[in-house]
Formats: sequence, structure tokens, C-alpha cells
Amino acid sequence: MDPRALLTELLEQGKVGQPPPVVDALWRYAEELLRWNAKVNLTAITRPDEVVEKHLVDSLLALPEVQGVTSVLDVGAGAGLPGLPLALALPGLEVTLVEAVGKKVAFMKNAIVKLGLVGRVRAVQVHAAGDRGAEQLPLVDLAIARAFTEVEGWVRLAKHYVRPEGRVVAMLGVAPPDEVLADVGDRTGCPLQHCRRYELPRSKERRAVATFGVPARST
Repeated sequence: MDPRALLTELLEQGKVGQPPPVVDALWRYAEELLRWNAKVNLTAITRPDEVVEKHLVDSLLALPEVQGVTSVLDVGAGAGLPGLPLALALPGLEVTLVEAVGKKVAFMKNAIVKLGLVGRVRAVQVHAAGDRGAEQLPLVDLAIARAFTEVEGWVRLAKHYVRPEGRVVAMLGVAPPDEVLADVGDRTGCPLQHCRRYELPRSKERRAVATFGVPARST
């Protein structure tokens, strides 16, 4: 199947279908990723059909957790995943893509220009360590990472970048049981709100999205 048609089909199967202009933009992003990846190692996934499912569709399956926020920090964004697909699907969303590897940041900056996202999406080369002021990173409604590090370490790091009553989202492969995630919430001071488990629509690989709440500041 043509990769662009496959993208449309898999988004619909995953119940995150997008209008044709967004599908076009997602595929332009995928083409640019594949073009760069032929010369610069950005991702180990190189087949167009796998880029469609395991990068684009996988990213957009987190849409339910991102709905309703206006600003997102994507840490360990790599080639811009999930932040760039989410920005294409949600035109009001401001996204900061954080990545420590220069060649990946260069790709993201190029993609931001080509996709017309300048002004609400930016890529920053920095190693996020929780020092928001020194890193010059914004305070956001939601911080998200896709298989960036183990869950507890991610929540402990991410909460430094999230406004009170905001959310920390961890995109996972096979997630630990809810009681383990709840313990993470207790230890980090960011209670587990929910964990949604599902499969990718084509490969049937297991995925999960765990959401933790950042508490309001005490008065």
C-alpha cells in the first residue's frame, strides 16, 4: 500500500483520523525524515511503512492525553517525536522540542520551517536536567516523552517544567501495572491520573500512555 494511504488508514483504525491537509503535512514530515535519515542517522526505523506506524501514528495515539492544553514540552524529542506530529494535528498548540544531539536538532529546525510551524514550535539543543532557568525552557501545561527514560526518573525531571495542576505524560511500550505506576506517583508527588493501554493498529505492538498530575502549589 502507498505509505500516505497507509497513514490515513492506520490513523482511522487508531481512532485519531486527521483531515487531508494534516495527513499531507504528516507525510511531508515523514518524507523529510526519510531523506535526512539516508545521510544522517536520526532513527533506526527506515522503512516508510514503519515510519508511518511506529513514528507518526504512534505519536498521534497520544492525542487524547494532549487535548485541552496550549503548551507542550517534548523532552528527548529525537527527530521531533511526538511533538511535531502533535503540533500538526493541533494547530493551537505551542511545542518546545528538547534534544541534546545537534544533528537531530538541526533536522527538527529544518522540518519546522518546511512545515510552516515557525512561531509556535521551536527546537532547543540542551540536556534537560531540571534547571529550567539555566536551560531557558518554558513553563508548560504538559510535558511529554516517548520512551525517554524509566518512568519515575521522567516524572521527577518533568515536574520542574510543568505549571501547577498541569500534567506529565509518559509514552511507554509495555507499561508496568497500575499499582506500580501509582507508587511512582506517590514517590514523586505527582499522582497517577490514569494509564491507557492499547496496541498499534498494524503491528499490534503494545503501547501505553501514563498521565501524572502536577499538584497545585500550597498556599
